[in-house]
Amino acid sequence: MPSNRYYHGPVSDHFDGLRFFNPGQPTTDRTLIDLFRWRLNTPRSDWPTSAPVTTAKPEPRTNHLRITMVGHATLLIQAAGVNLLTDPVWSERTSPFAAFGPKRVTVPGIAFDDLPPIDAVLVSHNHYDHLDLATLSRLHAAHAPLMVMPLGNDTIVRASVPGARITASDWHDRVEIAPGVTTALTPATHWSARGIRDRRMALWAGHYLTTPAGSVWFAGDTGYGDGAIFHDLRNRHGPPDVALLALGAYAPRWFMAPQHIDPAEAVRIFADVGAGHALGIHWGTFPLSDEPRDEPAALLATALAVSGVASSLFPATKPGEVFDYPAASARQSI
Repeated sequence: MPSNRYYHGPVSDHFDGLRFFNPGQPTTDRTLIDLFRWRLNTPRSDWPTSAPVTTAKPEPRTNHLRITMVGHATLLIQAAGVNLLTDPVWSERTSPFAAFGPKRVTVPGIAFDDLPPIDAVLVSHNHYDHLDLATLSRLHAAHAPLMVMPLGNDTIVRASVPGARITASDWHDRVEIAPGVTTALTPATHWSARGIRDRRMALWAGHYLTTPAGSVWFAGDTGYGDGAIFHDLRNRHGPPDVALLALGAYAPRWFMAPQHIDPAEAVRIFADVGAGHALGIHWGTFPLSDEPRDEPAALLATALAVSGVASSLFPATKPGEVFDYPAASARQSI
């Protein structure tokens, strides 16, 4: 009888007692045959071995909302004097192996030693391009931040980062990070695994961050599905001031569509949740799928034009770029 090595808890509308699942959505599970079919037909990648980055050196604290792109799904969010990181990865590869696996082509947009004091880390799920234990260990040693993550991920982190301050929560739970600053875990249509025998044994989520300086929704990895979770998010939490939405790792669509949105779907989600601004993330740092490196940014520009959305409201971010959202105009074009 299989058992869940990460989490034990009551059955719910998205947990069957052994594995988590996406209620009412297409399955994200893929067979080994599917994987071999994809990898055997993968076209030659045009990704470079490196791409230029102008790094940023953040201020220790800011009172308004400022977001700095580090790379992939790692961003520094500074708001109301609080500093947070999303899915921090400073490692060279997103892989269980130090010498194999996707290697970064852009250095982090902030050097690790240039980070301001980090108060909290928001983790979305346990895939290697999002949950990097080496980086979490460095952050614990240097900053001892609160780490907020979905159910089951805490077991993985505690085994490698003894003494870490961790809060593991379910979808819709709200966690206080500092006075007036909270994150609510939001549903995503995705999956989890660290190996071949732990599929969907830890939960995945986004984070809806509420601060006195503005609100930020970090969507995490997600497919679009029927779109219900995005309309529900708007009803529960209201339109976010800024949405952090993935642009890359969408090809081939027959394999990726249930688990990763493409740029056109990112624009659709931007409209669904009524966000004031969005930042396009999760592209251009690690070669994870079949699309050319610069295609996500080009497709985003096309989708925005078709939808009549100003490109200034939803840029495709590059490592080291800094975005400021003054509180008085967070819901307006800047």
